[in-house]
Amino acid sequence: MSLPQPSTDAGRAALTALLAKPATALVAFDFDGTLAPIVDDPRDSAPYPGIVETLAALSPLIGTTAVITGRPAATVVELGGLDRVPDLTVLGHYGAERWSDGALVAAEPPPGVALVRADLPGLLARVGAPEGTFVEDKGRSLAVHTRRTAEPDAALARLAPHLEELAARADLRVEPGRMVIELRPQGVDKGAALSELATAAGAGTVLYGGDDLGDLPAFDAVRELRAAGTPGLTVCAASSEVTAVAEAADLVVDGPAGLAAFLTGLTSSIRAPGA
Repeated sequence: MSLPQPSTDAGRAALTALLAKPATALVAFDFDGTLAPIVDDPRDSAPYPGIVETLAALSPLIGTTAVITGRPAATVVELGGLDRVPDLTVLGHYGAERWSDGALVAAEPPPGVALVRADLPGLLARVGAPEGTFVEDKGRSLAVHTRRTAEPDAALARLAPHLEELAARADLRVEPGRMVIELRPQGVDKGAALSELATAAGAGTVLYGGDDLGDLPAFDAVRELRAAGTPGLTVCAASSEVTAVAEAADLVVDGPAGLAAFLTGLTSSIRAPGA
């Protein structure tokens, strides 16, 4: 299978470097929208067919394989069956949790999370949140989804100022996404998580794949690593709902299906150089 080529010089150089020395590479991916298609209810999320098996085949060929997600690490491992991937590291809650080899290490959530948990139902009722609005309690953050409302984008815009005020009162930050606004702790994001993992792993090259606005800090981290001399490649699992991520990426593929095809090609190229 032919391997899609990045559209940027820096991306092409990084892919060449990764293929030349895969044993020093770090490859990391978001979960929802990247490894798994977006669904109406996050509890129903499941990986794109065959993509976990491809990761399981790729992982022994490279230095470090990781998933970096805003969800709890254990939830993503369970939903994705990610314990099938050898030596996988899952950084949950934007890096506040780390799962590896079946063990989970997690920081305590700040008190603002409990404040939001207590006040959010009353706030949504008071401002007249549209039917279909629902809250996802992630333990260390809470996300308000509007995907199941009649007009998801309009509902999100209507709720946004009220959620921003609540987040400020709780000393949390607001993270917008695909028909969702998350209220989460300050000081953690996918960029910091990726940078710390790359340093700890001594990565010679870095690849990061994502699909949503919360992945842009990880794209920024890849650019910073490149500036410091570590080749890096950003991959967007594109959707019609978010364009900013595709515009920032070195390589754009067609959603989780396109990413699955890319990973299959990457695995084949590492196994049979020049094939």
